[in-house]
Order: sequence, then structure tokens, then C-alpha cells
Amino acid sequence: MVGGLSTRLLNICIASVCKTQQLQRAEVLLIDAIRLGVLPNVVTYNILVDAYCRFVGMGAALDVIPRMREAGISPDVITYNSLVAGSTRKRSLSLTLDLFDEMLELSIHPDRWSYNTLMHCFFKVGNPDEGYNVFRNLVLSEITPGQDTFNILINGLCKNGYAMHGLMLFRNLQRHGVVPELVTYNLLIDGLCKAGQWRAAKTMIMELLETDENPNAITFTTVMKCCFKFQKYEQGLEVFLEMANRGHTFDGFGYCTAVGGLIKIGRIEEANRWMDRMLKNGIGLDLVSYNTLINLHCREGRLGAAYAVVEELEKRGLECDAYTHAIIIDGLCRADHVRRQLCYLVKLHNQVSFVGLTSFKHEAGYIDDRQHLIYAFRRQLIDKIFYSKLKSSDVYSLAFCR
Repeated sequence: MVGGLSTRLLNICIASVCKTQQLQRAEVLLIDAIRLGVLPNVVTYNILVDAYCRFVGMGAALDVIPRMREAGISPDVITYNSLVAGSTRKRSLSLTLDLFDEMLELSIHPDRWSYNTLMHCFFKVGNPDEGYNVFRNLVLSEITPGQDTFNILINGLCKNGYAMHGLMLFRNLQRHGVVPELVTYNLLIDGLCKAGQWRAAKTMIMELLETDENPNAITFTTVMKCCFKFQKYEQGLEVFLEMANRGHTFDGFGYCTAVGGLIKIGRIEEANRWMDRMLKNGIGLDLVSYNTLINLHCREGRLGAAYAVVEELEKRGLECDAYTHAIIIDGLCRADHVRRQLCYLVKLHNQVSFVGLTSFKHEAGYIDDRQHLIYAFRRQLIDKIFYSKLKSSDVYSLAFCR
């Protein structure tokens, strides 16, 4: 300790600066500390490695390792766990395996989190068989799997299309006395819903309600999404209302999911009420929220209000995506504004020659050159969603049909 300064205090300062992504400032702190005689330890460098992995890149993180060795500090299992986690986030399986091998060559024994991350990496790149082999190696190495291990395994199986295998694993764990936590139920319910296994998902929900675990907002939102996916809109809205009655807070995604379901079944007034409630609660609007609001206005036939929302989101620095454009085109189709559809295409693509050709052939009655127009449209519509929406519209029929 020098004048009240210590390595522990240095580590706290560097960790705080790294959390705000000020990596250069963290390096300055390290240099100043060394000049004052406060020497870093392995924890100091581990903080830097993790920060570089998260906020800069793997190259910068790997460059910290030689600096550690120059300072006479050997990397430990936490160092390599941070590196393996960083390469996993980048979906770099080859680098992850190289780091794992390097760790073994240095006689650094992997811990449970090392195996968890490697297993997650295999699942993330779509190799569930190898992911399960890592789990077997973890058990054979006499490391006790934790609840986090089982959650990664179940989630990986569900994400790779093996939701029923995840359910079988879940039942097997229960038979061996493992008490599932809420996160496990949420992962499995989500996986079963996405796999179309509605009955199995419903069984899991009922089972969860009989445990000591209380469903949270994630549980309710997952079930609500599942109901809407299988067009069980009434049940989905019941879940939404139950969630509200229990005092759970909603994020923008939860509100937008419910409003989208209400719009689909034609309950526009209720959709308006919930959208107003979301805005009054001060929930910040993202692009998904704006798209939902635009869709609501279009379904009401309030195209002027929809355009006003588009202008608002652009003023906030957001950019319209394919869904935004598809919603506007759909709203124009419903209002039978053929000419305004064409005008919107002018604004959207800014292709004078293409729009001039389309307008000329429509107004003059020359619709025979269909193939040329088809190719022109396909060049314009770079997104499948936008293309499919326009294809079902009157503009497409007008241009390509006699």
C-alpha cells in the first residue's frame, strides 16, 4: 500500500472505468498506479481481458496475455474463461477450442464455467452433439454440474430443434432429485412453444403453478407469445390481463405483443387503450413499438396519423425497416389508395426512371410489358417481407395482370 493506495483499490477503479467502456482511461490508471508503486495482480489483468472481450475485440483481449507474462503474472482459469466467453459471443468455435487446448497445455484445470461456456459455444454454432459430449466430459471430470449447466444444456437443445429432448432431460433431472428453478421452466416453456409443442408447454405451465416458484414477467410474456403464435388470441389476452392483475410491470415488448394480438382479432379500441397506457407509463418507444403504433393507425384508416408517427421516429434518429414499409403499403392497400401507393414507392426508393415507367404504363394503358416491370420491382424490393406484402397488393396486380 502506498499513501492509502492499494491493489484492491486499483482493481475497483479499473473495474468501474471498464464498465463505462473507457478502456483507454483504465490503461492510464494502470500506468499511473505502477509509477506510484502500486503493482497490479492477476485480478487487474482479468478485468482488462474481460472488458476488451466485451467492448473492443478478441485481438485486443489476447494482447493482454503477453503483458501479464512480462509483469511476471500467470493467467489463471478466470483469464481463459473470459477469453473463451468472448470467442463464444463471436461464434468463433475454432478460437474457443484453441483457447481451451491452450489452457490444458498450461496445466490450468477447467472449472464448471469453462465447460459451460464451451458447451454453449457448440450449441450456439449448431452442433448439439458435441455440446452434449462436453456435458459428459464435465461429469467424467468429477466436476459437479450446477443449475446453470442444466439450463445451458436445455436451452441449447431447444434452440437446435430438440425441445422434446430438453423435456426428457428435464424429467430425468427431476427423477434424480434436481429441483428446477424458474429460469429452467421459462427456457423449456419457450422452447416447447417455438417447437409447436403447445400441449407439452401447457403442461409445464400448469406444473410451474403448482411449485413454490412464482411465474415472472418473462413467463407470462413467453406464454402470451405462444398463444398468439397458435392463434389462440383470447387465451393470450387472458394471460396478459392476468399478468396485469398480479402487478407485473410490462416492457415495450409485452405491450406490443398484446396490442398486436388485439389488432389481429379486430379489437381496435382495446388496442388503443393499451397503447395509450404504455405511453402514459413512460415506456420509451423503440422501432418495434413505433411499428405497432403505425399498424394500429393504419388499421383504423388514419393514414395521416401513421405518417406522423413515421416522421417522429425519423426525427429521433431511427430508420424505418422492412416491417414499417410493409405496414404502410398494407394500410394504403386497405384504403384503396393506388396512386398513393405508387407515390410511397417513389419516396421509398427514389428511382425516377422506374416509377416514371410504371406511372406511364398505368396511365397510358400499356400493361403488356409485365416481365420488364417484374424485374424492376424485384430490384427495388430488397426484403422478402416487403416484397410479399406488395405482391398481395393492388399495385402488383395492376402492374402485372391484364
